[in-house]
Order: sequence, then structure tokens, then C-alpha cells
Amino acid sequence: MPLALEQGIAVLLGGVFNSVILATGATKGAKYNYQDAPPQIVSKVAEIQRICAAHGLAPPTAALHFALGHPAVASVVLGPHSAEEVERNVAPLGANVPTALWGDRKAARLLESQAPVPR
Repeated sequence: MPLALEQGIAVLLGGVFNSVILATGATKGAKYNYQDAPPQIVSKVAEIQRICAAHGLAPPTAALHFALGHPAVASVVLGPHSAEEVERNVAPLGANVPTALWGDRKAARLLESQAPVPR
């Protein structure tokens, strides 16, 4: 990503929900990298859900804003299967995400301390 910024290259991100687990949450049968999510990932996602809930947000909203918050990212590719999914994916873009959410995620080691976050 730093190289993309340096070279003025726009980045399109796919998989911002990481094979759906960030959209569905830490549920039984959740997928991560297109396979059943291992227990440690389910645990991390449950903690992400807890932090998001404390800020009044759903994890997919935070995932979209995080992905689009990097200065090199021009767009995300979500791959909806229906008009309903398009509407569900677009709705969070208008949400106000408190900056404290990112600090809480970093404090919980759910984001790297130097990760760029939306402002």
C-alpha cells in the first residue's frame, strides 16, 4: 500500500468482509478465507463485534469504512448476489464511524498500531 501511494496508483480492494465472516459475525459455520473459520479467528471476530457494538456499529460497517479509509484505496469490490445485497452493502457507507472505534480496536490488538484508519 505504501508503494501504491508513492506511485499514485489507486487500489481496488476485494474480500473486505474476509470471506463473509465480517459480514455474518462469529456464527457457527462462519467462513474465513473461504474455509470454516478456525476458533482463534471466530474469537477475534467476536471481540470485533463487541467493540463495534460498544460504538453502535455493525462489523460490516466498520469493515467497509476501514477498507475505504486507506488513502490508496479508490473502491471496494463486494460481489453481491442480489439487489438486496447491493442495498445492504451500500447502506453502511453513510454511517458515522467514531474515531474511538479504531483506537479501541488497536488497544485490543485487533488492528496493528500503525494501521492507517479513517478520520
